[in-house]
Amino acid sequence: MNVLKIKNKGFWATLALTATLITGLPYVVSAQSNPGLTIFSGVDRQDILNYHLDFGGKSGGWDRYRLRIPGKKITQGVSKFFISYPDYFTGKFDLKSIEVRVKDKKLPIREIVWDQESRIIEIDLEQPLLESNKVELVFSNVKNPENGGTFYLQGQILTPGQVPLRLNVGTWILSISN
Repeated sequence: MNVLKIKNKGFWATLALTATLITGLPYVVSAQSNPGLTIFSGVDRQDILNYHLDFGGKSGGWDRYRLRIPGKKITQGVSKFFISYPDYFTGKFDLKSIEVRVKDKKLPIREIVWDQESRIIEIDLEQPLLESNKVELVFSNVKNPENGGTFYLQGQILTPGQVPLRLNVGTWILSISN
């Protein structure tokens, strides 16, 4: 029996669907780099911040973290950002490749300080951001931890003004796969 002479339309439809699913599956798996559904995190739902890992979040690999803060969390403006991470996060950051973006424009940065002992990255803006805007902190050339898992990165801001306040804006719950 010649394979090309099979006239059953259901067979060809099943074969086409199966081939599409098999070839498309690696792309679906590698695209899972957003926070997704978080149920038992210990963090209030309104405090969970959105993020994106551009290169899939593979353990031991290089990645670009896009840590997003919605405008409703920045009502009093920002002069500094603070990102703290847990002691079991063994990744490495490239301070020369950190950007702060608002509406796809890079904001000038005065200084970036990485206190590895306290596990905090401080980003000091050259000019304070005074209006409430969605902000994206872009960390390029990040070396993901060798041990995959879930990592809670805490975001805080320092408000501009005569009495600056250090406010919590939320938590990015990063998933790095093994």
